[in-house]
Amino acid sequence: MDKLLRFLVSPANWCGLGLATLVLVLKVLGLVGFSGLAVAVLGYVVGFGAGGLWLGFPKLAGPMWEALEFKDEGDAREAMSRALTGVRGLVDYNPEKRLPASLQVKVNELCDALEKLLSQWERSKGSLSLQESFHARHIAISYLPDALKTYLSIPAQYASTRLLENGKTAQDTFADTLAELQGKVKQLGDDLASQDAHAFLVHSKFLQDKFGNAPMLGAPSLDRTLTSPPTPPKEARDGN
Repeated sequence: MDKLLRFLVSPANWCGLGLATLVLVLKVLGLVGFSGLAVAVLGYVVGFGAGGLWLGFPKLAGPMWEALEFKDEGDAREAMSRALTGVRGLVDYNPEKRLPASLQVKVNELCDALEKLLSQWERSKGSLSLQESFHARHIAISYLPDALKTYLSIPAQYASTRLLENGKTAQDTFADTLAELQGKVKQLGDDLASQDAHAFLVHSKFLQDKFGNAPMLGAPSLDRTLTSPPTPPKEARDGN
């Protein structure tokens, strides 16, 4: 089971599935003939091989958490998504029950927050600074996976009972780390939201300056309506 999960969450497998899915989509659209299924299998093999050479092949030996390594290469959003998928898979499987339920919830909540940040980042009219962009990528690709991998290397009993040099257990220390990362993700999301709100305010002021004091097209101004005498009926103007 461990080896199967290692294989499933590996970047190489995701690359293979991505290329195979692309072929199947083309087949549904009618752009690939009856040989589409065979091409999809070939696409998986090619994608798996390319992903393995680029991002690393699955590690089927040693502790499961040692395979939790991701490279910050290619599109940042795709790399972050791959890393979060790997983290979720490992947390849900929870090898040797080393993660208490409370930490499982906290890790998954951080993954949710990162995925929401990704979606917000794609929709936002603002942008993250170079440093903030670096932090966003590395929280998903290295900071969170490395912290999880390091924690899982500690036996569960030791992690929950022994005090470290900081006066806390490894379990409490990991919870604090997750809280710090969660706070940084919220800060990044607030930064994007602030930029979007500012852009909205600027646009609203532009519209107010342009149209706020202008009469509607085809409507008489209020001053003219109040000062002009009423127009007599047509019969009165004709003397009838």
